[in-house]
Amino acid sequence: MENFVVSARKYRPDSFDTVVGQSAITSTLKNSILNNQVAQAFLFCGPRGVGKTTCARILAKTINCTDVSADGEACNKCESCTSFANGNSLNIFELDAASNNSVDDIRNLINQVRIAPTIGTKKAYIIDEVHMLSQAAFNAFLKTLEEPPKHAVFILATTEKHKVLPTILSRCQIFNFNRIVSDDIAAHLQGIAEKENVKTESDALHVIAQKADGGLRDALSIFDQLISFSGGELTYDKVIKNLNILDYDYYFKTTDLIKNKNLSGLLLLLNQVLTNGFEDVLFMNGLASHFRNLLVSKDESTLVLLDVGDNIKEKYKTQSQQNEVGFLINGLEVLSNFDVSYKTSKNKRLLTEVTLMQLCADELADGKKKSPVE
Repeated sequence: MENFVVSARKYRPDSFDTVVGQSAITSTLKNSILNNQVAQAFLFCGPRGVGKTTCARILAKTINCTDVSADGEACNKCESCTSFANGNSLNIFELDAASNNSVDDIRNLINQVRIAPTIGTKKAYIIDEVHMLSQAAFNAFLKTLEEPPKHAVFILATTEKHKVLPTILSRCQIFNFNRIVSDDIAAHLQGIAEKENVKTESDALHVIAQKADGGLRDALSIFDQLISFSGGELTYDKVIKNLNILDYDYYFKTTDLIKNKNLSGLLLLLNQVLTNGFEDVLFMNGLASHFRNLLVSKDESTLVLLDVGDNIKEKYKTQSQQNEVGFLINGLEVLSNFDVSYKTSKNKRLLTEVTLMQLCADELADGKKKSPVE
């Protein structure tokens, strides 16, 4: 039986150009290599799964490459590049500070730093989760980080920059990695799906991207899980079912029921949502986001602000034209009051049902609001 390799490892970027969603950082790193202005200490910080360690490895490989291309990429052919690809490079060291966080671990690293490289001109030291180092380890590391040997380059990575000592921060070039936008994640997943001969729907990939919350590694893990579930055909319905997400259709139906003042249908729909295991606060907060998206869809120029697939975007565009701005704004006000009252309410379902009744009230459904004197 062939060993399965998860997509996050199988399709891990091996060049700056293949890193997803961090173009500003990769361009800066490539330019520093081309101009021979590589700093001796870097700090890569940002959320999990956005490419910090990946960029650290690519940077370490590229500064050791003997034939860097004109656009700042490693050749992947020289002795240094091939030894890195095989996992036996003598010029690149990785330390997991989460499990090697003592002062002795750092002292061992400092002793290695003194040894010059036998191949190439640089030695790269990648310290992952650097915020996990103990206070004594940080202090032991300070002097070496401030005045390292010419051949040493330190690349530190962390998800919690605020836990790193200011004295460490001041000695590093700091790169802040952003969460990856859903469109970039969906496009990357589409490329992998084509290589794996998996049929996909655009809306399905956008749901995965939204669920990953800006983390590409999380998106790839969900992607692998869903391929196993769907049998090689990733549809919107299968993604919604497996991830147990409230479908957009619930909110489109809810809006129509409110507009038509169909209270009985609305209460039955709420009961269906609760029966499926979703909390009422999740449903109501989702409805508030739905109303916001309808307001955004009112203007063609702001449609780009919707973080959804093309088919869903068209549905928003159509329904937004069927509802007045006043109706949507008044609805958002009622839902905002619900959110404030929910935590202190003793009968949460009753509060939810009363809120839906308020949304169905004549003056709200008609997009009008009675003045206090009426």
